[in-house]
Amino acid sequence: MAKIALFLPSLDGGGAERVAITLASGFLKRGYEIDFVLVKATGDLLGLIPPEARLIDLHASRTVTALPKLTTYLANEKPAALIAGIDHVNMIAIWAKLLSHSRSKVSIGNHTHLSSMIRNTPKLQEKIYPLLLQIFHRYANAIIAISQASADDMAKIGKIPRSMIQTIYNPFPILEIIRLSNEPLEHPWFAVGQPPVILAAGRLSAEKDYPTLLKAFALLRSRLPARMIILGEGKERSRLHALAGELGILPDVDLPGFSDHPYAFMSRSRVFVLSSAWEGFGNVLVEALACGTQVVSTDCPGGPAEILEGGRYGRLVPIGDVEALAQAIEAALDVPFPPDILRQRAEDFTVDGAVAQYLKALGLT
Repeated sequence: MAKIALFLPSLDGGGAERVAITLASGFLKRGYEIDFVLVKATGDLLGLIPPEARLIDLHASRTVTALPKLTTYLANEKPAALIAGIDHVNMIAIWAKLLSHSRSKVSIGNHTHLSSMIRNTPKLQEKIYPLLLQIFHRYANAIIAISQASADDMAKIGKIPRSMIQTIYNPFPILEIIRLSNEPLEHPWFAVGQPPVILAAGRLSAEKDYPTLLKAFALLRSRLPARMIILGEGKERSRLHALAGELGILPDVDLPGFSDHPYAFMSRSRVFVLSSAWEGFGNVLVEALACGTQVVSTDCPGGPAEILEGGRYGRLVPIGDVEALAQAIEAALDVPFPPDILRQRAEDFTVDGAVAQYLKALGLT
């Protein structure tokens, strides 16, 4: 059977990595062989690779230095397709295809809102990515965006005809999320009679704008009893801990770190909040909806407004607006959406649907 390779820097706990693991399971069910080709085989999600998939560790220190080994891999293994989805990884995938004279079909894409990332990054490799995209996108067999907003942005940034970019929403194993959401959870804040828990999850990084969330929670906490848990790890941890102390909410804020399966937290929390300044898609919103949890999100560039259909399935607020965010969380506690409606919306993001679209985009059907 044909082989599909998924090319990633590592399997750290990010959205693109989780999507790759989910897609791999879908391809395997259709009979494809799967290789995870990693620049370096590290990351919290390594244990979630399906046992039927093969792990290829290129043992490179940086993505660009993986080019020779990726070129050799394509020449020797001849996968039917190579799927990449992160800016600099896209370019290395295309260069390896050209150098190896491979017939492998290469899919490139982005799991972020490009113009927002470029505007806010200090990294030179990300600043010059639009130029590389303009030059090399023509060598890709498929260009995938994970939201309509991100597709429009990619077309503008990369000077790519919009008709060349296909939007495929990220897939989610909804039944597995529901199963995991019912697993036991040992955390004292979810005991009977405790105040409601407000949950957030994602890398502790600048684009998630957790300072606005903490300030909004402090405002909410001044009005009613509540607690907040932020799942994730990252460079902003010490800053967020200090800010919680300054706001006087530290006893009611928990930052327990990264969680492989955050769904047990989601199903027990009263409200899930995404406070991002930008997102490619907003995976955690679909996961929270699958758990039947109330959702509040910033109306940031990227996918959140598409996931929530403009507020039909959750409350949308302006970016960086502390008062609006606090009010939306309070409204979600007071007047919740019916959980069954939220779960039904999550079922629009199936694995089978996304896999079928990827296969069609790559000409494998």
